[in-house]
Amino acid sequence: MKGKLTEVAAQLMKGRRKFLKGAAFSGAAMVAAPAVVKAQGPISFRFQSTWPSKDIFHEFALDYAKKVNDMTGGDLRIEVLPAGAVVPAFGLLDAVSSGTLDGGHGVVVYHYGKQTALALWGSGPGYGMDANMLMAWHKYGGGKELLAKLYASVGANVHSLLYGPMPTQPLGWFKNPITKLEDLRGLKYRTVGISIDVFTAMGSAVNALPGGEIVSAMDRGLLDAAEFNNASSDRVLGFPDVSKVCMLQSYHQNAEQFELLFNKAKYDALPPKLKNIIDAASEAASADMSWKAIDRYSKDYQEMQTNDKVRFFKTPDAILKKQLEVYDEVVAKKSAENPLFKEIIQSQLAFARRTTQWEQDTVVQRRMAFDHYWGPNGVGRKI
Repeated sequence: MKGKLTEVAAQLMKGRRKFLKGAAFSGAAMVAAPAVVKAQGPISFRFQSTWPSKDIFHEFALDYAKKVNDMTGGDLRIEVLPAGAVVPAFGLLDAVSSGTLDGGHGVVVYHYGKQTALALWGSGPGYGMDANMLMAWHKYGGGKELLAKLYASVGANVHSLLYGPMPTQPLGWFKNPITKLEDLRGLKYRTVGISIDVFTAMGSAVNALPGGEIVSAMDRGLLDAAEFNNASSDRVLGFPDVSKVCMLQSYHQNAEQFELLFNKAKYDALPPKLKNIIDAASEAASADMSWKAIDRYSKDYQEMQTNDKVRFFKTPDAILKKQLEVYDEVVAKKSAENPLFKEIIQSQLAFARRTTQWEQDTVVQRRMAFDHYWGPNGVGRKI
């Protein structure tokens, strides 16, 4: 009996040692697992912007990346390179689609050569909408789905996020003030998108160039005039060094926004949490960019007048009206040639008809308040 008890005890002890050994192994595995995950490090995305490193637009791209990097706690790291670091500015869509780049920061109109309808997110009067209203159409009026349809039609393997509505862009920089339509005829002029067709129809010889190449082209006489975007970009890119005349207000790019492009395979492979952060960061960056633009653009607008001796003039109404008329002609022609182009135009028109009527009826015009405070005898000048 005693021998049997001893044998049973020995078996129990043996089983206990086996259990403890297994538990120790399991515990070791539990401790080691986080180390393996940590060793893999964060997910890294390499982006390129379509802007020179000194341009405020590249700064906006860096701002977006920082928001994503901070919000993910480092689980996703976006590195943003300036234009030309990997591919030329106009080559961004192909580079992201092929996976040469994981993503990029630019504008939809830069892909105009792939499909003319892509310019409808940036070139033109917006049918009375400003850039924020065009963004509303994109998000809530069917624009997002139409853009995805367009990218699919050209085989682009991308996930697109639009953000950052831009203020109205100037007519551009000229050697002399533009006082009449005839002044545009024969000018070697830089613009992009549908504006190429509009200014060509108005008599200019148009050349599409990315932002970083414009000033040097003007300096070498390859361009007589050019437009880019805003006071801060124009100033840092050197426009005041080659021209002292800037014409403000135009319908050729009245409503535009930035685009964040992601390689679709890379984006789809991300966990839902990171996708949500990417999307939320674009909306946060959209608001921040709008506020920063108001601050910085107004400062550089003032600096160019006081320090750079730039003269600013309002584009004559006759030229603005002609832009609208020519735009309608160009759009009618392209709609007849391109069913997707027509579908997008019809969607924009339907949204604009409702929303612009609401805005015109509801929002008080700010000109009266501006004149009251800042006109020649404005009360704000006396406070």
